Amino acid sequence: MNLKVFLASALMCSCFWGVSAQDLKAERRIALMGTSENPTWNYLQTLTGRFGGRVLGSASYESAAQWMLNEFKKMGIEAHLEEGGELPVGFDRGPWFGKAMGAVNEELHFATPSYTSGTAGRVRGHVVIEPQSERELEAIKSKVKGAWVLIGGTNSGWPVVFSHKEDSIREAIKAENKAIAEENQKIMDKARTEGKRPERGELKELKTHPGLYAQALIDAGALGFIQRSELPIRSLYDRPMINERKTTFDSLPDHCDIKLDYRQFEKIEAAVKGKQDIWLEFDIRNHFRPGPIKWHNVVATIPGTEHPEETIIISGHLDAFDTGTGAVDCGTGIGVVLGAAHMIAKSGVKPKRTIKFVAFAGEEFGLWGAEAYVKRHEKEIGKIVNLFNRDGGPTACTGISVPEAWLEDVQKIAEPMKNLWDFEFIVEKSEPRKKVTAPGGTDASIFGMKGVPCVGMKNQDYKGYGFDYGEIWHTENDILNKSYQDYMEQAATATAIMSVGMATLKKALPREGVYEK
Repeated sequence: MNLKVFLASALMCSCFWGVSAQDLKAERRIALMGTSENPTWNYLQTLTGRFGGRVLGSASYESAAQWMLNEFKKMGIEAHLEEGGELPVGFDRGPWFGKAMGAVNEELHFATPSYTSGTAGRVRGHVVIEPQSERELEAIKSKVKGAWVLIGGTNSGWPVVFSHKEDSIREAIKAENKAIAEENQKIMDKARTEGKRPERGELKELKTHPGLYAQALIDAGALGFIQRSELPIRSLYDRPMINERKTTFDSLPDHCDIKLDYRQFEKIEAAVKGKQDIWLEFDIRNHFRPGPIKWHNVVATIPGTEHPEETIIISGHLDAFDTGTGAVDCGTGIGVVLGAAHMIAKSGVKPKRTIKFVAFAGEEFGLWGAEAYVKRHEKEIGKIVNLFNRDGGPTACTGISVPEAWLEDVQKIAEPMKNLWDFEFIVEKSEPRKKVTAPGGTDASIFGMKGVPCVGMKNQDYKGYGFDYGEIWHTENDILNKSYQDYMEQAATATAIMSVGMATLKKALPREGVYEK
């Protein structure tokens, strides 16, 4: 008889044996809830369906944070919003539409980075190709007003960047191209004199820093820029607007930055080069809000009864890019945070150590929420027993590798998971890890830099659903159907059991052996 059958039988027979769910050890009560009344998937559905993408500074982020706060309070867990910082302006994304007319006649597949301009309703314009020299610029200047401009390079998610650094690169390339053009003219003149065929130098096309004459085109009345994009379309945000420039509501961009399906880009480009009539119409509802916009982490706490200063943290990041719905990055983390919190609260456990649930803000903008938390709670950092941070996708938690000093305790903690699923949850010994010396790709690195144990569980697509993180990472494909209900529910259950086990040990797990000396 496996554990699920045993627990269910125990509950059914409670009238005869006097056994209730509350009589079972907390970890076993959580194991039962994890397989019978697990709310994790419902949390993820609500997060992605009612709030969608949650870029920092958006109303969607703020609404999702308030919703999480309310959900924790429903569970009977104390929770609050913890201010982390502020943004110069806010950004909200509405729907977007586009179509091509004329030589190419079809709906357009595209996206725009966050914190870039939208259109004032439906805007139609002709198409030009960006110039690569002063001469080319002068040749098309009369055609630029009211035009969409095709620019070079391939979309990496970022908009055309305007900053001192990027502008200096552009100026250097312009100067180099000018010198090449002047040399070409000399070659042409000499070739005509000698009656020979000229061999001209090639102008440099700006691939990694597109928009060589972007500002001149904007000044001439261009509607915006269109860049080719591989699929799925990746969309990030205007980082210099947030980090480098002194942005105000009066200095926002007013030109669109469109990342277009490469197949359609190439059709449109061919039509323009072939001097065919073509028009593009876009309706892009990107909206800004006057700042400053304060942003917050969501922090919930089940206080410890004996050692409240010692803490286990379960975390994920609430912010997400908004061309998708943030269902995987990091809805799968937030779903587990909420699902684990629900089961822990309902188990009725009174942990010896404090269990905290944290939804970090601004992970996508550079781990801002984690940095703010560590700074605010500096005096508590030395007492964090472990941080379980989930930010790796919708896969199952199939085991954990722990320092030798933890091994015996963690093996006992994991016993309720034996035979709970159709795989064995493996606890094994790990060697000391290298000390974290710089911020990495997730919030846990900020804690690791302070020596906090961040021993996470092993994640695996053990059923072979074919999950590919690269397919969803900051793309339009970061949606609910790229996640898996069974994995999510399993991960929340494993996280809850492991956290409660660590919080109820007689003695806290030591930091010895977690990191190399």
